[in-house]
Amino acid sequence: MNKLAKKIVKLLEKKKLKASFAESCTGGLLSSSITAISGSSKVFTLGLITYSNQAKIKMLKVPKKIIANHGAVSYETCLSMVKNLNRISKTNICISVTGIAGPKGGTKQKPVGLVYIGIKKGKKIQVNKYFLKGKNRTSIQKATVNKSLNLILRLLK
Repeated sequence: MNKLAKKIVKLLEKKKLKASFAESCTGGLLSSSITAISGSSKVFTLGLITYSNQAKIKMLKVPKKIIANHGAVSYETCLSMVKNLNRISKTNICISVTGIAGPKGGTKQKPVGLVYIGIKKGKKIQVNKYFLKGKNRTSIQKATVNKSLNLILRLLK
């Protein structure tokens, strides 16, 4: 993860871009992976951990209706998170992450390991859905961070 984060910080700096993250199931691990790199203050603007539905609604202005109709772990919530993060942060690259890290909280429709990662650069937005296998909560969180970093890297190349 560290090598990936280092590459990203270097590329963001080279391209004079700034990034912000809105995290739920990763609990700040994504932001931490970037801020662990020396020089990240030049490229990293904001990291919000909107863990509760209330935080998603209050801080990120995710409409209550979206969470009520689709749940916190959904394409719609992830999309709303990334769009509104962009409005708040005014950064070039925004990432939103929401998912079920487990070991509890999963259902048949939304199993443990279901993660949505939203990424916005300029006018382009994409939301990816993953089913991550992990031995435990930490491994699912780390796999989510890894997926997120790889998405950023792909976007920067």
